Amino acid sequence: MAAPSPEKFPLRHIAIEGPIGVGKTSLTGLLAKRFSGTEILEDVTNPFLGDFYEGKKGAAFNTQMYFLLSRYQQQQEIAQIDLFKNLVIADYTFAKDRIFAYLTLSDAEIVLYDKLYNQLADNVPRPDLVVHLTANTETCLGRIRKRARSFEKSISAEYLKSLNEAYNHFFYHYRETPLLVVDTTEIDFVTRKTDLDDLIAQITRPFRGRQVYVPRGSR
Repeated sequence: MAAPSPEKFPLRHIAIEGPIGVGKTSLTGLLAKRFSGTEILEDVTNPFLGDFYEGKKGAAFNTQMYFLLSRYQQQQEIAQIDLFKNLVIADYTFAKDRIFAYLTLSDAEIVLYDKLYNQLADNVPRPDLVVHLTANTETCLGRIRKRARSFEKSISAEYLKSLNEAYNHFFYHYRETPLLVVDTTEIDFVTRKTDLDDLIAQITRPFRGRQVYVPRGSR
């Protein structure tokens, strides 16, 4: 008996977004497996990241510039993929780089950062859909502790709360692509198939502008 054909996905390029620990990479992997898509995973092996989380002087700027150039390089790789034949699912958007920059850099550093960012941003492909995953600070912190990455052990609840607020502010004003906002605090799409199926039904339905999905577990 022939193997079943993979399910069809109505879009060709989507990006999963949200703060650290919200489940971006997990959802990206699940969608790529279900729909035979190509995963684009953010490079988290930034050599300056440990120093940044430990609060070392100058580490924020070094960390941000490394991420900016690394993310740009990955986005250029996406631009070379034939989206007529391949589904691309990324666990970040290029625009997210600015969220972290404005949260961590000084005013003088932002001036230099913006000059480079603006030169790069025009050459970055835009996804057909961005899915913004949200969760409260306690939930994100718990997920971070569970995956136990060594360079994340110094992340504080205060920093994560500020990051959460920065993400919510950014995506409240986001208009570049269709946007689906999903509260993941009370759901577990990694271990509960019904949660994943419900989420996929929302991601794959056609809509324009901004939509907010309230999962069953959050009601």
